[in-house]
Amino acid sequence: MLYWLTALSDGGDVFNLFRYITFRAGGAFLTALVFGFLFGPPLINVLRRTQGKGQPIRSDGPEGHVAKAGTPTMGGLLIVGALLTSTLLWARLDNGYVWMVLFVTMSFGAIGFADDYAKVSKQNVNGVPGKVRLLLGFAIAGVAGFWAAQLHPPELSWQLAFPVYKDTLLNLGVLFVPFAMIVIVGAANSVNLTDGLDGLAIMPVMVAGATLGIIAYAVGRVDFTDYLDVHYVPGTGEILIFSAGLIGGGLGFLWYNAPPAAVFMGDTGSLALGGALGAIAVATKHEVVLAIVGGLFVVEALSVIIQVLYFKRTGKRVFLMAPIHHHYEKKGWAEPTIVIRFWIISLILALIGLATLKVR
Repeated sequence: MLYWLTALSDGGDVFNLFRYITFRAGGAFLTALVFGFLFGPPLINVLRRTQGKGQPIRSDGPEGHVAKAGTPTMGGLLIVGALLTSTLLWARLDNGYVWMVLFVTMSFGAIGFADDYAKVSKQNVNGVPGKVRLLLGFAIAGVAGFWAAQLHPPELSWQLAFPVYKDTLLNLGVLFVPFAMIVIVGAANSVNLTDGLDGLAIMPVMVAGATLGIIAYAVGRVDFTDYLDVHYVPGTGEILIFSAGLIGGGLGFLWYNAPPAAVFMGDTGSLALGGALGAIAVATKHEVVLAIVGGLFVVEALSVIIQVLYFKRTGKRVFLMAPIHHHYEKKGWAEPTIVIRFWIISLILALIGLATLKVR
């Protein structure tokens, strides 16, 4: 919205700053951060009053989680609110990629909100049926995949790009849409599975969001793509503003989610943020790189899949408990130890993902 102040510029005044994506990204970050600090306490108070007993705690979960009973959930509303406000305020609203990513984020956030509401209202760990969540998620992702294909330049539309092998494109044709659906829904649910300890999911989400934001800015500039020899996707640079809002909103939320958490993200936040990461990857033609940058989320999801399949086949468990962060809890690792070590892993994976921009 503030971008339109450039109409008042003569090229040498303060209004000219609004032309620059980096300046507006900084504004989005600060807006989202201040939003989190301002609205965090009143939102948490409202959630406490309205939810009563807070998020239900699994009876078969780690013993240490019993002490978390009564903690309110739906804290993702703080992140989503900060992200939406900062993006609408600082991004160019004539950019299709911005609206596509916002559409996915808000839609998955709505699914998560419905799931959280069902859980706290019924005081049951079972919210919206999984099949319903998946059906809605795939429908939203299908729209986003087709939307992205229409926004991409003709030479990239319906194509799958690869890191390192930068001259290689795989023409998926109409299969690009189901591929994008898998990427977006997979990312959303992987982040959802990771959100099981105080502060565990939000930092890797911010790291992945920052990495994808840098990639979006790079592939949206023809001079950068010429130097890096990657595919030019005009218009994606504006996604950096969305990513900056994600980081600011995430930090504002982490202030209250740091152990011991005053509020949980809930599915409202985890599904929204995971969907956002998937949507950015699809928009920037870096779906494969998302699997590297978000490798922590991939491992969390795989641990659940392996556990379920192996148990159905043998009646035995591979892990003491899935997702894998609960396995380490059962082994006696302290919660802060697990969280910080997983943060470190996410940073390492992000650097590897960024390195793919230059490696050929």
